[in-house]
This record gives sequence, C-alpha cells and structure tokens, in this order.
Amino acid sequence: MQVVKWVLGIVVALAVLMGGVGMWLSPTYSVSRSVVVNTAPDRVYALVDNPRRWKDWSAWHERDPNMAVSYLGAERGVERGPGAGWTWKSRTGGAGSLRFTSAETGRRLSYDLVLDNFGTTSQGEFRFAAAGLGTKVSWVMNGKLGDNPYLRWMGLFSNGLIGKDFDEGLARLKALAEKP
Repeated sequence: MQVVKWVLGIVVALAVLMGGVGMWLSPTYSVSRSVVVNTAPDRVYALVDNPRRWKDWSAWHERDPNMAVSYLGAERGVERGPGAGWTWKSRTGGAGSLRFTSAETGRRLSYDLVLDNFGTTSQGEFRFAAAGLGTKVSWVMNGKLGDNPYLRWMGLFSNGLIGKDFDEGLARLKALAEKP
C-alpha cells in the first residue's frame, strides 16, 4: 500500500508540474511546409480547392480509409472553393470539420479546421506562386490552443506532428499534379 501511495504522489506531482509549466507555454502554434510542383498553378489549385480531391493526396485520408466523410456546401451548390468543405468521424483521427473560407483562384485558398476532441479552431492556407516553370505550393496552419495548459504542450510538438502530415500530403499532391 505504501508503494501505491508513493507512485500516486509522483503522478500527482508530475501532473501539477506539467500543468504549471504548461501555463507558461505559448497558446499558439504554427506549421508551414512548401514544395515545388512541376506544373501550372491552376492544375495544382484544382486538386486542393475541391474537398473531394483531398482523399487522393492527403495523409489524413490515407491514415483511416474507413473514416466517415460528409461534404459541406453541395446542398447550397458549392462544390469547391469558399463554403465547400467536409466533416469527418474517424476511429483513429477523431472528429472535426474543414471548411474553405476564402480564395483567389490559382493563388491562395484559406480554411478553418475544427477538431471536435480539442474544442479548437485552426486557420490554414495554401499559397501558389510561380517558381520557374512550376509552382511553389506552401501549406501553412496556425492555431490557438486556449487556456488548457496540457493542450499547450501539444503546441511544442505541433511542427513535428502536423509537419510530417504536411510533408506527406505535399509529396503526394506533387506526384498527382505532375502525372501526365
């Protein structure tokens, strides 16, 4: 019984310490990745501004091929661009929604990402710029983690966690866009 109390005391002390330190961590995070795709901006943009095309290149869709996806906007005649998006429920990826918020065709596409499990909303953006004969595609996402000190710890690791998904997605997007 003494050992259980000792272990429980250590667990509680660590939780208090992590919570206290967490309050001093940044409540925001930012992740950014880029790739040069050897094709015109409009061709790459068409793979990104259509929610139904994300399953062809996104790491998130590949991670759980059985996730339940419902597309947003079609009921209002919006299949792509601002107002379009999707919700999902996944055994491995939780639940949430992604909705495109603004766009400049062939140049920029912004979105809001809501993760239901965390109660947070992040803002993301794709930027498309000429790069020689190709297109530089930049994927950026910024988020606020709120007042939860334990959630703020995730901000420290967001670049590595989310960044690898961006890297994988951009590599797949490049391969798809460069297909003849």
